[in-house]
Amino acid sequence: MIELKEERMEATQFSASEGALEDARRAAGNAPSDARPDPEVVATARRRQFSSSDKRRILEAADRCDQPGDIGALLRKEGIYSSHLNTWRKQRAAVEHAALEPQKRGRKADPAQAEDRRVAHLTQENDRLHRKLAQAHAIIEVQKKLCALLGLPADETPSACY
Repeated sequence: MIELKEERMEATQFSASEGALEDARRAAGNAPSDARPDPEVVATARRRQFSSSDKRRILEAADRCDQPGDIGALLRKEGIYSSHLNTWRKQRAAVEHAALEPQKRGRKADPAQAEDRRVAHLTQENDRLHRKLAQAHAIIEVQKKLCALLGLPADETPSACY
């Protein structure tokens, strides 16, 4: 009799722990291995993109709103936030400001050609400086020979004039 009661208690404890484990699986989303996964594919959300004509249309409608609450109703109807209006107004102002700027006439500068011209100019400058240095060295050599012929002392240390 006592053995029967002990067996019932063990069975009750085992089924209680098994039930708790099953509840934990359900709460965590881990179904038992015999359950099949849901075959339905969940669509991923995509960010809305507004064309420039849509932005212009909405901004014009917002500019026409003059009653309190009209802009809120427009925002709800279009499904946008007030930050969209602020951003689009800044973009519109930047475009209008750029349109009023004076345009540079003539062809646009090609960056590759500009770089080639710069390299050619620097090469010419380098060649000119090399010729000037060679001329300075030749003058110094002539001065040394002249000092030697005239018997004047030649100062080999560079002057502090540099």
